[in-house]
Amino acid sequence: MGADHLAQTNALFRKNLVIQRRACKTNCCLILFPLLFCGVIGGLQIAINHASSPEASVRLDCGCSNVSVDENAFGGMDCPLGCPLPRAPRWPPALRIPLPGYRAVNDGLFPFTDLPDASCRGNGSCAATFLVTGGNKAFVENVTNNMFSAQSASVNLSADASGLSDFVLADATRFMPSKYFLEPEISTFLQNKCIPNLTLSFPIHSGNGTKSRDVGCSEGLMLWRDSTWLLNDELYRGYYQGNNMNRTNQIAAAYDFLSSDPGNFNLIISYNSTNKYDYYYDEEDPAPILNEAVSLYTTPNMVQVPRLTNMASNAYLNLRGNNLKMSFDFVKEMPRAARHISERFDMSPLLGQLPFVWTMELLFPVILTNLVYEKQKKLRIMMKMHGLGDLPYWTISYCYFLLLSLLYVLSFMLFGSVLGLTFFLQNNYGVQFVFYFVYMNLQISFAFLMATYFSSVRTAAVTGYLYIFVSGLLGDFLFRLYVEDVFLSRSWITLMELVPAFSLYRIVYEFSQSVLLRNFIPSSGMQWIDLSDPKNGMTSVLTIMVLEWFLFLLVAFYLDRFGSFQNGIRKAAAIFRSRLDGNSSQAAQNQNIQLPEFKASVEMDRTDIIKEREIVEQILQEPSSGYSLICDNLKKVYRGKDGNAEKIAVRGISLSMSRGHCFGVLGPNGAGKTTLINMLTGFSKPTSGTAYIEGMNIRLDMDRIYTGLGVCPQHDLLWENLTGREHLLFYGRLKKLKGAALAEATEQALRSMNLFAGGIANKLVGKYSGGMKRRLSVAISLIGDPKVIYMDEPSSGLDPKSRKDMWKAVKSAKQDRTIILTTHSMEEAEVLCDRIAIIADGSLQCIGSSKELKDRYGGSCVLTVTTAADGEEDEVERLVRSISPGANRVYRISGTQKFEMPKQGMKISEVFQAMDDAKSRLNILAWGLADTTLEDVFVRVAKESDMSTVA
Repeated sequence: MGADHLAQTNALFRKNLVIQRRACKTNCCLILFPLLFCGVIGGLQIAINHASSPEASVRLDCGCSNVSVDENAFGGMDCPLGCPLPRAPRWPPALRIPLPGYRAVNDGLFPFTDLPDASCRGNGSCAATFLVTGGNKAFVENVTNNMFSAQSASVNLSADASGLSDFVLADATRFMPSKYFLEPEISTFLQNKCIPNLTLSFPIHSGNGTKSRDVGCSEGLMLWRDSTWLLNDELYRGYYQGNNMNRTNQIAAAYDFLSSDPGNFNLIISYNSTNKYDYYYDEEDPAPILNEAVSLYTTPNMVQVPRLTNMASNAYLNLRGNNLKMSFDFVKEMPRAARHISERFDMSPLLGQLPFVWTMELLFPVILTNLVYEKQKKLRIMMKMHGLGDLPYWTISYCYFLLLSLLYVLSFMLFGSVLGLTFFLQNNYGVQFVFYFVYMNLQISFAFLMATYFSSVRTAAVTGYLYIFVSGLLGDFLFRLYVEDVFLSRSWITLMELVPAFSLYRIVYEFSQSVLLRNFIPSSGMQWIDLSDPKNGMTSVLTIMVLEWFLFLLVAFYLDRFGSFQNGIRKAAAIFRSRLDGNSSQAAQNQNIQLPEFKASVEMDRTDIIKEREIVEQILQEPSSGYSLICDNLKKVYRGKDGNAEKIAVRGISLSMSRGHCFGVLGPNGAGKTTLINMLTGFSKPTSGTAYIEGMNIRLDMDRIYTGLGVCPQHDLLWENLTGREHLLFYGRLKKLKGAALAEATEQALRSMNLFAGGIANKLVGKYSGGMKRRLSVAISLIGDPKVIYMDEPSSGLDPKSRKDMWKAVKSAKQDRTIILTTHSMEEAEVLCDRIAIIADGSLQCIGSSKELKDRYGGSCVLTVTTAADGEEDEVERLVRSISPGANRVYRISGTQKFEMPKQGMKISEVFQAMDDAKSRLNILAWGLADTTLEDVFVRVAKESDMSTVA
């Protein structure tokens, strides 16, 4: 970065530092917003932990190494899940069947009458119903009749538990263990027909020894259905349409034996998969309630599919009569590591990813609106016109937003960790910071890119907040489903992650999933080693974000510089052609010159315009150092919209402005004055033609031209939260002033525009009046010794004294500079301007000094005569025509008449002599003779332009 860029960076940094210091309360509130979010979540978490019973928690420091396990005995361990299980005990396989009060009965819900009568619910004797169907009904009935063993008396297996596999054990309890002990919950066994008081006794091993368990008998009812459709319909009704969705007509399971026969055995088993989540039922409310703790630790004795398959297989083998049997003795849980159950209630998993995503995205609209604000107020182009380059602007702006984002992220992580949110505690801090850092850079570059498409702060703010709201919802309700869909191609996930919001959602989602594993895997959470796992996609997300980070910055910089891809290509092509020709200015000139649209008759009469064009052509062929600004056939056309015709704002104007002079541009409203200034200052691009400022082409070298410009725009472009002195210091630094020279130039500018007294210089500009803002804009344009100064109606809104002060400052600033002034004040133009050009309807009408214009377009004198009697008016008219036969009466009102008298052939002494003689015979109250004013010239030229336009 060169010396100029360092000076500009220093100026912008100091200016932004002052602005942000004044907005410190807003910035602090923004950075501390994560404290509010984490405080609410952490407060709820602490409150719930405080209200929770201490008995509901599981200690993590228990020891199970001294617990002996008899692998030859059935049973569990009195050790919590927080401990390792080096040797797994044997578990009796068991079915999960509905509670007696919720089993299917004949209560009108089903169209079948073979279900048990509803009166069985009174004594809890309702059978567990199994539905069967198939292609061979007789064969199916023979198989189902052999599924349950038949016992005529109670059985005691305490001596030898090996025969336990001959019985179909089942669980029909309100399973809700209070201490998470791993004991099998077997409450009954199934028989075709239960006799009174039929029981089954078997041993259960626990940490305290061996104990016997007695369970009663429940009937298993096998009911035939004619089709799979009827079977499915009944299953659905039982689970989802019974008693207001409370599932009080449940079917235990269903078998479809398909085309099975004695030589071919096939079947489909239908069962309630929600059993694996261990629903329990409240005594007062029969609706199923999911026990979260139990759902995480499914008891291994619930082996639905293997046990149901074993029942049918053994029945088939028994039917074949070959004394074969597949014994299903026990199941074992594999040895496992300790499962850590937190003693504290954690809100993080319950919140999901959406609140975290919204909180992280909150800075996007803040950054976007800040960028669009300077664009909407034209502050960016104002700084650029005073020499601020793109690189310093982007560097300082980017660094500020990055610093704000880093403080925001660190605040989020700090407060979340202090308040105990496992989302931050469990995941590696280094991993979190890397991903958040890259995302924040991506978010800033994305905001820079989006800022190029907005010109209104309000629109940008609404769009920004709508983006984070909608993208968050889409991530939670759409993108998450795609991520969890194992059958969806990962390429589609990668494509969706090209949207920055979805990349952030994927990061938060994977961090959350890693935290959820803490109940199963010690030292869980996202670690560095986990980035190599392709299943979580973290490496892919990081790569996408880094690539998009730089891509968005490049595209944003390109659009910011050229406005559109097409303009950039055109400018690059023009520069390339100019470099090939060896002379960029001449190449651009040859490319852009077009013939102006003038009417030949009008052009031929205006020798001053023809002469000015010849001067411009001569200067272009033989460059002269005495001219600071040369306009060569400048033209601006605005394309028509909504069916309207094109608007030609400037029609091929050629001008030359020498150094040390003030050049005035006059014209009625809408004549094209401001458009001309906008083209010369870079506000808008010429449609054709070009201009040269200090030998540099405005089409190709505008960045270099800006370093020597001073601009006072038509509207005041100021920061409301900076003082007048701070404005001048900032623009002075942009013009390479420093130290004592900067202080002296600032004080001089304040005094020259009468902004020094009364502490005005140290007041915020937001408290300035319109005139004070205007004076400050003029002072800004003069500071730093610019070579060319543009002033667009600088005296508008100024009182007479301030106007005189401004004129004095402009006169003293003309030395070795070129000042281009547009104004509606003819007095101001006469006082300040060495040469004046009048523009009407986008065309140059005349050019010259004030005296030359008055001589050329105002070749008459104005005689005004006021008489007391109306009858003398005709006599006065005859008198004037005797003096000047070509005199023309302009108006006649209440005895006052105004005449225009051609100067040719008229002597002023004769006028005075004639009026003295007339006083003796006419009652003349007053008379006066005046030369033509610049205002008269302006009105005349404007009228001629209107007439030529109509013609």
